[in-house]
This record gives sequence, C-alpha cells and structure tokens, in this order.
Amino acid sequence: MGPTRGAGRYNVVVIGGGTAGLVTAAATAALGGRVALVERGRMGGDCLNTGCVPSKALISSARLAARIRRSPEWGLEPLEPRLDLLHVFQSMRERRARIAPHDSQERFEGLGVDVVRAQATFLSPHEVQAGDLRLRARNFVIATGSRAALPPIEGLADARPYTNETLFDEMREAPSRMIVLGGGPIGCELGQAFARLGVEVTIVEMAPRILDKEDEDAAEAVRKRMEADGVRVIAGARAERVQRHEGRVRMDVRTGADHREVLEAEALLVAAGRVPNTEGLGLEAAGVAHDAKGVRVDACLRTSRRHIYAAGDVAGGHQFTHVADDHARTIVRNILLPWPPKRLDQAVLPWCTYTSPEVARVGLNETEARRRGIAHDIWLQPMAEVDRAVLEREEEGFVKVLTARGNDRILGATLVGEGAGDLVHEVAVAMKHGVRLAGIAGTIHAYPTFAEAVRKAADRQQKSRLTPLALKVFAWLYRVRRGG
Repeated sequence: MGPTRGAGRYNVVVIGGGTAGLVTAAATAALGGRVALVERGRMGGDCLNTGCVPSKALISSARLAARIRRSPEWGLEPLEPRLDLLHVFQSMRERRARIAPHDSQERFEGLGVDVVRAQATFLSPHEVQAGDLRLRARNFVIATGSRAALPPIEGLADARPYTNETLFDEMREAPSRMIVLGGGPIGCELGQAFARLGVEVTIVEMAPRILDKEDEDAAEAVRKRMEADGVRVIAGARAERVQRHEGRVRMDVRTGADHREVLEAEALLVAAGRVPNTEGLGLEAAGVAHDAKGVRVDACLRTSRRHIYAAGDVAGGHQFTHVADDHARTIVRNILLPWPPKRLDQAVLPWCTYTSPEVARVGLNETEARRRGIAHDIWLQPMAEVDRAVLEREEEGFVKVLTARGNDRILGATLVGEGAGDLVHEVAVAMKHGVRLAGIAGTIHAYPTFAEAVRKAADRQQKSRLTPLALKVFAWLYRVRRGG
C-alpha cells in the first residue's frame, strides 16, 4: 500500500529510510502528521544493512573466538576455536534479519506512513518526483546518508575492493589474508574482528597512528591488543598503487622517503572516510545549498530553504546513528513548534569505537583540551585496580576524566576497556545535568561492577581536596576524641 497520484499535500516528505528518516517519519505520524517516506534502496539504511548492526554482530563472534583462545586465564584447558568464516557471516546475517522488521516498509505503513520505493528528485522547493508520483509538502527532510569513499589511488577502483557497503553481503569466500586501508574506527573494528576469525590482517594508515581522533594512550592500548591478536599495523604509510591479478590484490605502500613495500592479499577492505549522498536529489532545483561535505544546515538543521531540513550523515558533522536520531528529534520539534526553534545541542555527545578494548568518550579529551588551551585536571583510574575487571580478566584500560582546573566540574572523559561504550553514559548523564564528580563519588555503586571505575576516578578527585592543613585538623580532632 502506498500513496496514490494526486493524493494531496503532505505535512512532511522524508527522503531516505535510514535512522534519521525513519525516526522523523515515525514521530511525525505518531503526532498526527501526514508523512511520506521515499527510499530508493533498502529500508534501514546504512546502520541496519551495512553498518552498526552487521559489524557489531561480526565483532561479537570475533570476541568470543578471542576469549576461547584465552581459556587458560580462567583455569580451563587450552582451546583453539574451530572457525568457519562463512558460518560466522551466516550467523551475522541471521542477527541482522532479527532486527530488520523494526525498520521494514510493512511496519512503517502500519504506523500510517506512506512509503514510496523510488529515487526522489526535487522539481521545485515544494515538490519532489518519486517514481511516477509527484509529492508536495509543507516541509521536506533530506536524510539520504553517506557512502564509503574511495581515495584517489591508482588502480584502486579497478581492484574491486570491499567497503562496508559490500562486505557483509558479497563476501562469499574466506580470505587467508586481508589488507585494510584506513586505521579509523571502521578499519580497526573490522580489521581486529577478521584477525580474531583467522584472517591475516594488515592495516595501512596514512596518519602517524591509528584512531587519531582519540587520545594517544587510548589508541596505543588498542594497537597493542590488535597486534596481540595478529594484526599488523603500518602507520604513517601511503598507498601508491593497487592492482588485482589472479584473485589477489597487490598494494604498493610507501612508509618513508626511501622505504617501499608490496603487500599481497586475497581481500582488500577500504575504510578511508565517507562522502554524502547528494547526487540525483535535484538540490539545485530546490535551491538547497550544498558542497562536498553535504547539505549545508544551520544550528536548527534548516537548509538554505528554511522549510527544508537535512539530518544525519548528509548534513555533515559527526556520522553516528545516535546523532542521526538526535537530528530527527530536533527536526520533528521544529516543524511542529517552529517558535522558538530548537537548536542542535551536542555539547554532551558520547561515542564508542567497538574494538577490544573499547574506546569511548564524551566531551573534551586530553588532546583537545591541550590544543585549545583549556585549563584542566586529569583523574585517571586504571582498570587493573577495579575488582570486577580483575575477576573478568579484563584489566587492560582506564577511565580518564577531565575537570575544570581546580574544581570537579566535568569537561569530558575517555574510557578504555571492557564495556566502555556502556560505562561512558554515566559520565554523559552527569555532564548533561550538571552533576559534578562529587555527585558521582557520593552515589552508591553496586560491587563488584565495572561502573566502579567511574566512581573510583571521582574518588581520586575528592581525595585531592584533603590538603595538608585539612589532614592536620582531622588528625587533631581524632587525637582529642581519643581522650573522651
């Protein structure tokens, strides 16, 4: 079931069926609006089909394989998992299929959304062509996402590399070796996962180190664990040429002025950035300004045409599913109640890289604070001093909280370790609602839990308030009271 020709005007037409588009459409319909959702590809977008969902399912299998190899640490007999990569991929696809109905056309039509499966192209600022339909609306939301970028390297496109958009559905043979081009979150997550699943992996990163948006100590913890898992990391390297011959890929890599190396593998995965999906939208006809970074928006996510909004990856900025969700909520509010407009607020934005150990952060990290000249104090709690981490054999990592110099107002935090992506939200909620480290230190935490790591970091800051004078006063009070 879908809209019919001449069916009338919509309150909102949403272009793109990924997270931003789905949340916008569902919320608009739930609030009584008439909404059409136009999607040219698969419902669910990148997150469901080629991003968060399949990658985390694959990482889960890889993490289990790594734990099996570590069985002697739990007092068990040494074991080596029997791996069949294609069976692992089948399991991943089954997990994805379990989640897919949440984003399906049938579900959204049941919510009252008119779903159109076609390419949407603006004919004017108030009308789009979608297949054989012309859809008019008071407001439009562009939520077309992004896709993997292919760097301008000689022969790369002809070598038929995998990207996250092709890997999870098109890999039909298990490679013995894989080259990963890019040492950011996607490259590190998938590179480590494949290594744990029995593939010989080499990561090639142009920057001096992997995960260059994170603090160096956090990135170094991930590098050490990846190398222990068998990943070879080549940082500060430039891929100069790629060619495919007889089922294998050859990559010429330069790692210095006089040092070159040739890498060979059966598979090549490119994880070297993203580009926004703006082609074919007819943005010029709509008068919507855009550039190589995506559709230009203001702080309220309005485009150069104030009745047209953009959300998610196509709007530039942080490319996370939870950011797309937040964009959608902001837009729904601004369309329904345009005055005063709600401005995007991402001062407290948590994110996580799902390697082992996980790296999560919110707010400022140490590197940014130093670069911006922000006076701060650092409170570091090693996971090795957290009892639950010791019991779970996950002592690697730390909690690092930044506070304003001389007080306990939280500026940000970086967490490295098992479950860091879950732990970071305690800090995020505290920052969002003005709770300081004293509030975290004064909150009872269940024992033994990983969450104690955050409380212990807060305790360190609280103990720093015990000046030599205060300690002398307390000692005098105890001494006096002993006589009583």
